[in-house]
Amino acid sequence: MGRSVLLQLSRDSIQEVLQAQNSINKQALLDKHPLLHQAIKTTINLYLNDKLRGSYTNKENLSLANAIIIGAKKAAFEDPAFAPLSTSEYLHCEIELILDTPEGIISEKDPAILSQTRS
Repeated sequence: MGRSVLLQLSRDSIQEVLQAQNSINKQALLDKHPLLHQAIKTTINLYLNDKLRGSYTNKENLSLANAIIIGAKKAAFEDPAFAPLSTSEYLHCEIELILDTPEGIISEKDPAILSQTRS
């Protein structure tokens, strides 16, 4: 399973809150990607203009799917150091997903949906 699926799940989780609707078919994801059942410690960081904008580290023994869904929402809307993420900020933020696996740390960033740099 590619990590891009995990980053997309992070984005979709935040979008669910911003759009006030449930759009993630978790069962379909679990059926297609069995690795999502495994418990893996995760950290999700959000960056806006290369500055931290929200963060959450899963400290519970959750499945990877639940850890990403909950972590993305908590990083975006419940980090006590920041106000809840706005739609505009969401469109311009990068998402970093860090997995603490038995084989080592895996980290990948998802670029902003809309770039703030102009050509």
